[in-house]
Amino acid sequence: MLDEFIRKSLQEDIGDGDHSTLACIPADAKGKAKLLVKEKGIIAGIEVAKRIYELVDPSLDLVVYKKDGDTVEVGDIVFHVSGSSQAILTSERLVLNCMQRMSGIATQTNQVLQVIEGCNTKVLDTRKTTPGIRFLEKWAVKIGGGENHRFGLYDMIMLKDNHIDYAGGIKNAIEKTKKYLSDSKRTLKIEIEVRSLAELQEVIQIGGVDRIMLDNFTPERLKEALELIPDSYETEASGGITIDNIRPYAETGVQFISIGALTHSVKGLDLSLKASF
Repeated sequence: MLDEFIRKSLQEDIGDGDHSTLACIPADAKGKAKLLVKEKGIIAGIEVAKRIYELVDPSLDLVVYKKDGDTVEVGDIVFHVSGSSQAILTSERLVLNCMQRMSGIATQTNQVLQVIEGCNTKVLDTRKTTPGIRFLEKWAVKIGGGENHRFGLYDMIMLKDNHIDYAGGIKNAIEKTKKYLSDSKRTLKIEIEVRSLAELQEVIQIGGVDRIMLDNFTPERLKEALELIPDSYETEASGGITIDNIRPYAETGVQFISIGALTHSVKGLDLSLKASF
């Protein structure tokens, strides 16, 4: 998946040639560059950068001083790359785009975890990701200390409000899902979303699911709901939870909190690739 992404991204950027570089840099020119940190955060995407350089020009030499997940400060140098000046310039933007995006996600994830330090709640990402680079963004969440929710529509069943409404209610949705899994001989976990205590009580009465997502509950209502849920169910809170209000949710003892903002509206970490002499 990574190699395919890199090849497509290079083709998108280079087209029929990096003419800025070809116009003024000789093919045999050699150079060196450093990845410079311009903003404090968690660095992520070093392994991606390594693979980009390997595919662009295997003869490029990379000397790495940090590892994915390290805290970096303004002025830190993450790595030096040396070799063909043309290759360094042609790969520059793809390396930066990936690392800035991934480092921003890892940094934000880490900041959220710092806010709920001491709680046993795990922070999850969602499918609110950039099409085509979901694997990079979820990778960055892991680097920042978070956990991945399902990767896509295929590796876990999640019965959300629209599924329930289209299926004709909670009972129909659960029963049809269990039959589907039985008929197709699949063993996927089932998560169901509830929007009220009444829906929660209905789910508990019917049973047959693995995790209950409590959507748009206040911390007070969430605590009340958790007292009703048997230990056999996993519990997850979601909906409107941000770094600014997550602590009261985590203090309820809910097992998971999913936050779409980890990936859908993150700011990239400021990094720069500068020629080094």
